[in-house]
Amino acid sequence: MKLVTFLRDNYQSIGVLGSGTATLIDIQQLKGQFPSSMIDFVSLGDAGLDRLKKAVTDAPNEAVLNLADVELLAPIPVPRKNIMCVGRNYHEHAKEFHDSGFDATAGKTAVPDDPIIFTKAPTSVIGPNASIPSHLDPTNSADYEGELGVVIGNGGRGILKQDAFQHVYGYTVINDVTARNLQHKHKQWFIGKSLDGFCPMGPTLLTAGEVDDVGRLNLITAVNGEIRQDASVSDLIFDIPTLIETISAGITLEPGDIIATGTPVGVGIGFEPPIFLKPGDVVRVTIEPIGSLENTVV
Repeated sequence: MKLVTFLRDNYQSIGVLGSGTATLIDIQQLKGQFPSSMIDFVSLGDAGLDRLKKAVTDAPNEAVLNLADVELLAPIPVPRKNIMCVGRNYHEHAKEFHDSGFDATAGKTAVPDDPIIFTKAPTSVIGPNASIPSHLDPTNSADYEGELGVVIGNGGRGILKQDAFQHVYGYTVINDVTARNLQHKHKQWFIGKSLDGFCPMGPTLLTAGEVDDVGRLNLITAVNGEIRQDASVSDLIFDIPTLIETISAGITLEPGDIIATGTPVGVGIGFEPPIFLKPGDVVRVTIEPIGSLENTVV
């Protein structure tokens, strides 16, 4: 199922996209008393999904809305804690970043021996079609990073790689927007990655059961229609089970937690000279069948 969080006037709820792309079903209008928060719904696990699948087959007319009449928010508009992110997790991008001069933590080798984990603040999250506020970066060095986002369902600590996919609820699209000069200046990446509005997310949360092999998903990032990134998720240096095992070794993952798995080669700092985002640029990150996440820079 493709789940979305939407806003209509002052009313916020969760929707299920219909077979086409023009309508959605408001789950709060279905029988079964479903929650309005995506985190609360994800916490219901497979049982909640099973109930929802039955309920949508008999959806009343008032539950069916036109997409044109609602505003899509990030699937999880306000994460309960920081988004876990992974640096230098595609081979070519690891070299690209290592050679760029913007990685103040760079060692002798481009490819890390272990996953590099950093986080983005929950207040950085915005939804599809929302504006990326590049003006919050005083150094004018905003860059894009298209990424696959993993949403945790069944939480836990000490999750082993062989069990990791049992803890994945679904997938979304993330643009890990980064103020490169701030990232370099502060050494630790948190400030450069966490400016308000620097984590576009969406447009949907695709439930894990819809994806037979996550490695076969393909990520494409375009800026003003020009393709800059085009890579398969199978090219990750550290795959999703490894990331879940690494993070959960001593940190409890909870339902609705988000892991941004890393970005492939083709970011702005990989050009000579670097090409930073500027007001008016349109960034579109596509991972089918999740959808396309499009945002304009202001």
